[in-house]
Amino acid sequence: MTDSVMNGEHGGHGPGMPTGDGTRAVRAGLPEPVKHEPTLPGPVFAAHFHLPGEPTGPYTYGRDENPTWTHLERAIGELESPGREGVETLVFASGMAAISSVLFSQLRAGDVVVLPGDGYQVLPLVRAQLEAYGIEVRTAPTGGDAQLDVLDGAKLLWIETPSNPGLDVCDVRRLVEAAHTRGALVAVDNTLATPLGQRPLELGADFSVASGTKQLTGHGDVLLGYVAGRDAEAMTAVRRWRKIVGAIPGPMEAWLAHRSIATLQLRVDRQNATALRVATALRARPEITGLRYPGLPDDPSHKIASQQMLRYGCVVSFTLATRARADRFLDALRLVEGATSFGGVRSTAERRGRWGGDAVPEGFVRLSVGAEDPEDLVADLLRALDETAD
Repeated sequence: MTDSVMNGEHGGHGPGMPTGDGTRAVRAGLPEPVKHEPTLPGPVFAAHFHLPGEPTGPYTYGRDENPTWTHLERAIGELESPGREGVETLVFASGMAAISSVLFSQLRAGDVVVLPGDGYQVLPLVRAQLEAYGIEVRTAPTGGDAQLDVLDGAKLLWIETPSNPGLDVCDVRRLVEAAHTRGALVAVDNTLATPLGQRPLELGADFSVASGTKQLTGHGDVLLGYVAGRDAEAMTAVRRWRKIVGAIPGPMEAWLAHRSIATLQLRVDRQNATALRVATALRARPEITGLRYPGLPDDPSHKIASQQMLRYGCVVSFTLATRARADRFLDALRLVEGATSFGGVRSTAERRGRWGGDAVPEGFVRLSVGAEDPEDLVADLLRALDETAD
């Protein structure tokens, strides 16, 4: 990862337009300025719109479109694929609503889909539903590009990189090329990386899908998801699925998300830098095993992550010897809240095995690094390890 990438000097809106990630995040999706109007219009609360005569125009009914969604969708699209035309973005009520919209709009009975075997813990529930609809589901781990081995005959390849919670990374370009050669579409779950950490569409993927609940919005107060895609026909199917299911965000949630994106680059850079300091400090502790952070030079995923990621993320994972040891450690933390999810400005951590859906050791801890002072956070983690030693 070069210094120019770290500083956000990539992409762009065209000749003479700003290219920095911070500038882009602050201005993404804003309407043209109008005298005496707010720079970011407030949420539009409307179930229906004035619609005399023929039903034409951008806004007809609240389940189909909303001006607040439009601003947010434009903002996310500008981050996911800056300076490129033909990318459509749709927002949803949650990350799982976005994931479901791609899977169930693109697949039919008899189709084959390849999922990561080490991905988000709700994917096994998704698998069961897909199989109930007569869709064949194959799985393989993220690491080592293992999904290549089960790709033949697939209609859709679903990639999650870095994987949650294990933080393995796969070669998106390689997988995309192999999938497209076989006639398969490719969707990448970009939740952990965010558009400032990775741009799947620029790596060749057909869909970039994410939960906006996490670092994109960053304050733990919004449930949101989105799908960004390059293929108009495929995105029409996704839009139709959203209309049928009604998995739409409220205007207040959409507005809060758009407002939060303005600080995305500030939050991401602070959290990423602190995550590397945390991982470096934990690496020196003998009681820590299985430490993973793609930003560490000796991490198994570092090489490929550095080739396709702009930033490495805010999540660090590691294992303590036993469930009891991990629980004592988590209870002793003062600056890290015990909570699920990740990406918020306040650090959180949990013993991931408590949910039962991840193939991880009982003492496995997923730590989401927040925006606290790095020195304070590292000191808190090391103190908690010392105080809870066996």
